[in-house]
Amino acid sequence: MELRQLNTFRTVASTLNFTRAAEVLNYVPSNVTMQIKALEDELGVRLFDRLGKQLVLTTAGKRFLTHVQSVLDKLDEARSDIHDNETLSGTLTISANEVLCAYRLPVVFHLFRSRHPGVRLIFRSVPNQQLKETLFEGTADVVFMLDEPIRSTGLAVEPMLEETFRFYATPDHPLAKRTALQLEDFHGEVFLTNEKGCTYRTMFDRAFEQKGIDSITYLEFQNAEAIKQCAIAGIGIAFLPEITAEAEVQRGDLVALPWQIPDLHVYTQMLWHKDKWLSPILLSFIEAAREVMAVEEEN
Repeated sequence: MELRQLNTFRTVASTLNFTRAAEVLNYVPSNVTMQIKALEDELGVRLFDRLGKQLVLTTAGKRFLTHVQSVLDKLDEARSDIHDNETLSGTLTISANEVLCAYRLPVVFHLFRSRHPGVRLIFRSVPNQQLKETLFEGTADVVFMLDEPIRSTGLAVEPMLEETFRFYATPDHPLAKRTALQLEDFHGEVFLTNEKGCTYRTMFDRAFEQKGIDSITYLEFQNAEAIKQCAIAGIGIAFLPEITAEAEVQRGDLVALPWQIPDLHVYTQMLWHKDKWLSPILLSFIEAAREVMAVEEEN
């Protein structure tokens, strides 16, 4: 068993894609495949299941990843101790949902890359409800979540920004001409929302259920862009974080309706495992995220 095989295994586990892992490691795909096969042969177990075009960790693979992550973290710690003042290098795996990936993290990535061009960043878009699991499994170093304030005994949680959610419609929608709205005004409307499972969708449902309003039609989507385009087409009212619709509002494609869900407190939060060694690379990334989010909060 070689260190390069362990590093390859960790990279494949992070990307869940042999071709992407090969690009990150500067290998040809066949080299990655051979290393994983050699590792599986030596261990006598399958580390990945290949379900059509999708790659997933097996139960044995998940257990093995925990040990591999610990070994490689210790090695990184030793290297850091030896090369304390030298240029940082290595790999970081970041996960978030598609909203934060598109609207919050690009500036963080740009700042971090400008400081540490030798560090490889791997990003995986993961549904909000699965993000904590990636930290416990070791498939991500740090994640960003849109959620109510999170409390966890196993994870370090750092709230960064409170996000405003609004209802959006086309300028010619009947409700767009009103200066004030009540919950009852939404009877019979079509709402364009995220799929069930994310925190803000749950709070959306709760707000209407508490008032006994059930004559609502939902169209569910997996991403904010689809919701916005359908709202612009006049299909219904979009429920979205304010950051996702700023450009459309400025262009006049959408307007924010004068009503918000009461007691909706959702934050962009940064999380990492409490037992994880905070390498200089990871610490530098965390600091870059803090700097960017601090500027966003001021604005």
